[in-house]
Amino acid sequence: MYADQHLHTSFSGDSETPPEEQAEKAIALGMERICFTDHHDHDVVSDIDFELDIPRYMAAMSELKKKYSGRLDIRTGIELGLQSHIADYLYKLTEEYPFDFVIGSVHFIDGLDPYYPEYFEKHGKNSYRLYFETLLRRIRKVKCYDSLGHLDYIVRYGAPHGLTYSYSEYGDYIDEILRQIISDGKALECNTGGLSRGLTEPNPCRDVFVRYRELGGELITLGSDAHSPETLGCCFDRCGAMLRDCEFKYYAVYEKCRPEMLSL
Repeated sequence: MYADQHLHTSFSGDSETPPEEQAEKAIALGMERICFTDHHDHDVVSDIDFELDIPRYMAAMSELKKKYSGRLDIRTGIELGLQSHIADYLYKLTEEYPFDFVIGSVHFIDGLDPYYPEYFEKHGKNSYRLYFETLLRRIRKVKCYDSLGHLDYIVRYGAPHGLTYSYSEYGDYIDEILRQIISDGKALECNTGGLSRGLTEPNPCRDVFVRYRELGGELITLGSDAHSPETLGCCFDRCGAMLRDCEFKYYAVYEKCRPEMLSL
């Protein structure tokens, strides 16, 4: 069974799930290892508190590892909200704490999260373009992460606002993003969270993985983005088959921010 490397718990502002419940679900599914990656979006204005209490989180993860020793290999990660103006803060943070795995994600653009309609109301037909432009600018500035999370996160929420999406429409921006992460030695996450929300493809979509491989990309990580046990490991077999069809043979799991390659 694949390792799930994108999991949230009650340490994230948008989850109420105790870490133990995620661990028990992983064991029930036959997983041998997982990585918790709770949110830390620093210096954002939101109704939800996305500031992770990192010392308390790290202490809890240490105890959890002991509790499940011999049953489940638990690794401690974090999902960082990448923003250019806090680059120094993010670098210091990742140097201070011994994370196993760091996901770099973009959730807030122009102070707004596309999860909410206000973003689309403000930016209209330019919503997707602005997202990809901003993501590219930020990963050129901030490189203290291991895998780029849900590259096309925004498309989860654009359809109700009349927006369509395909790789071909935004390929110029996406190609630059892919070239950047390949050059930087970063992985590209296959995030199955959208599939659990009714989308027909993971984030990013299959065409992006095809292009990533064409450009020489090799590092892939796999994560459900589960905020509750019901979606942990969602659609992993399906996405594993898709990735193999895109000519990937391996995916990476991380420990102390170093990748280990496992067969898909």
